[in-house]
Amino acid sequence: MFKRAHSVLVVEDEDIIRTSLREMLIDEGYEVAVAASVAAALHQAKQRDYDVAICDVQLPDGDGLVLLRRLQQINPNISGLIITAYATVENAIEAFKSGAFDFLIKPVIFDDLANKLRRLFEYRELYLENQALRRELSRREDSDEIIGSSKAIQQVRDAIRKVAVTNANALLVGESGTGKELFARTIHKWGPKQNERFVVINCATRPESELDVLLFGTVTSAGEQPGLFRHVGQGTLYLDEVTQLPLATQGKLLRAIEKQEVTPVGGTETFAVNPRVIAATTHDLTLEIAAGRFQEDLFYRLDGVKICIPPLRERLDDIPELVEFFIGKHGRAMGRNATISSSDTIRLLMSAQWKGNVRQLDNAIERAVMMSEGTVVRPSDLPPDLRGAEQPLPDTDDLRSALRHYERLHILRVLDQFPDKREAAKRLKLGLSSLYRKIEELGIDL
Repeated sequence: MFKRAHSVLVVEDEDIIRTSLREMLIDEGYEVAVAASVAAALHQAKQRDYDVAICDVQLPDGDGLVLLRRLQQINPNISGLIITAYATVENAIEAFKSGAFDFLIKPVIFDDLANKLRRLFEYRELYLENQALRRELSRREDSDEIIGSSKAIQQVRDAIRKVAVTNANALLVGESGTGKELFARTIHKWGPKQNERFVVINCATRPESELDVLLFGTVTSAGEQPGLFRHVGQGTLYLDEVTQLPLATQGKLLRAIEKQEVTPVGGTETFAVNPRVIAATTHDLTLEIAAGRFQEDLFYRLDGVKICIPPLRERLDDIPELVEFFIGKHGRAMGRNATISSSDTIRLLMSAQWKGNVRQLDNAIERAVMMSEGTVVRPSDLPPDLRGAEQPLPDTDDLRSALRHYERLHILRVLDQFPDKREAAKRLKLGLSSLYRKIEELGIDL
């Protein structure tokens, strides 16, 4: 028998099995919610945290193994049991690869389920502690690390790995704040000349009159100054916002790449150069060419190896890992052992728009660590504009409908914090029966 604090989400489309499991688990002392589909299960998981999800493999609108992975993205601390009709080694392997603690065979034997849950909770605390320790030990101190395991970022990581070993030039395209410089540094770090220099120039922040001198050097009566192409040697020259280069400078850059030589401003002697050139832009170069702002020949030289960096909204699954990394980084910088209070914070972060991409997330976490009391980062510590995304305005002018909307949001928030209905009713200053009536009136799924 376990404490009622343990909560279970049963996802099963067969009514008899779902009802039987619910009654059995309630008798065992668990708090139980049920869902008959992937969509319903995800909706439930977004309303509150569950300790365990029991998922059938075959659901009417999706795969239970995929569902379990999605539930763990919403709540990294949830454990899973998979229900399958066939006991095969392949099924077992797939269940464990999807993050399941164990699996059950249909028809489900209640004693078997009770024993597996008992064993799961016996190891749960130790397992979570070990997971946290491994993540902490594996977290690198430096910032040159690609964080994330989403499909989008895995594709970028694979492309970078292939480009890096060739020492080829590359073009990185992505919105502002997506981390293009980080990916450029990673290409250099994973390449054969990682011990050579890595030099950055932001073409948008330099006066046009200085760019030629800065890149190619100058010869005056006072002497010669080598530019960055010579200074970087066999290393990597990273040109951020390359579209901001003047057309004349673009022509000289094309020659430096094609001929592997540069002529300093004011000089006649040429010098051999051979750095890797990585260019980056937030613009569509085909549109820049059409507008006459970018040389087509240079585009083809740079576009041979193009890597598109996805915006954060296309890799939301990476937010939990990114948050953990940034909390560790800023916590160490401020001398604080900061942690996330609950998955409520993660849910809020995953619902934000992130127009500033990873850079905005980094800044939000730095601010949250700074504003937090003690060592726990809570949703209230995040920037106000992010917190506002959690409670959208109702699409109505009717005051009564708006009040109903906010009443529902408030009750959901309290129930998230206090799953015990008696405690939630006490916090809301309602009788228990009144709370249940509100839950029914407002269509709150538990």
